[in-house]
Amino acid sequence: MENKIIKLIKDSGVVAVVRAANKEEATQIALACIEGGLKAIELTFTVPNADQVIRHLKLHIPEEKLILGAGTVLDVQTAKLAIEAGAKYIVSPGFDLETAQYCKSIDVPYMPGCMTITEMLTALKAGVEVIKLFPGSVFGPSFVKAVKGPLPNIQIMPTGGVSLDNIHEWFKNGVVAVGVGGELTAPAKTGNFEGVKANAKAFVEAVNKAKKGV
Repeated sequence: MENKIIKLIKDSGVVAVVRAANKEEATQIALACIEGGLKAIELTFTVPNADQVIRHLKLHIPEEKLILGAGTVLDVQTAKLAIEAGAKYIVSPGFDLETAQYCKSIDVPYMPGCMTITEMLTALKAGVEVIKLFPGSVFGPSFVKAVKGPLPNIQIMPTGGVSLDNIHEWFKNGVVAVGVGGELTAPAKTGNFEGVKANAKAFVEAVNKAKKGV
């Protein structure tokens, strides 16, 4: 049976990858994304004291408005820290077997970054439900279609290289969701959180159209 968090992420279609200089900026970016209609937030462990930020977001944003995950999780110790703080899913730039096994044992989705078919098969064998294609910019949407030839049931979420201009192509080629960072959150660098909110709205609209094949 499909994990309920995975289902929520697929329903949302977009995971906002939040990198920030501090807790305050991360919180403001997350809130702007949520106000723009994006529920799935991946708070990366490149943010200083990321576990504290995760805990802060969990406390201050109602659960029905937020699908909170942790990104840039490289090992099982960081995964434990993130989950104890309130992360509901774990995302990594690469695959780590120990982390995969730990997350599976407590029924927390683990989405590892994979580049090759071999890496993807290794992750699937470890019980991974959704593969993060990373960096997506290296491959492009056509790669997803090629992978789904021999592996028709694989669930792929590209991160990196996803924009408003190509999101339709990604979904047309078979992704279940996309991860978006800088394309979404760039205005925050100048303190323009309204710009982040506007971008979030644009991505929500684009993904809804892409899912309908419009």
